[in-house]
Amino acid sequence: MALMITDDCINCDVCESECPNKAIYQGPEIFHIRPELCTECVGHFDVPQCVEICPVSCIPKDPNNEETNVDLFVKYKKLTNKC
Repeated sequence: MALMITDDCINCDVCESECPNKAIYQGPEIFHIRPELCTECVGHFDVPQCVEICPVSCIPKDPNNEETNVDLFVKYKKLTNKC
């Protein structure tokens, strides 16, 4: 699954720079995650870096974008041109 940022986001800005795929961006009110770019850091790190650094724990898995670890790794390979 891709991750998502909930309305509990406090706009602290620490997650955006941690994303290796540049999937996180500032929306009108809170930060958001582009599911087509989110690999949950598969291929980059053992755990999602945004989840690790978020001070309010507002980054759960997005139930509308279910993906397996294999799917996430394939996406990582496409995004990084390591196919």
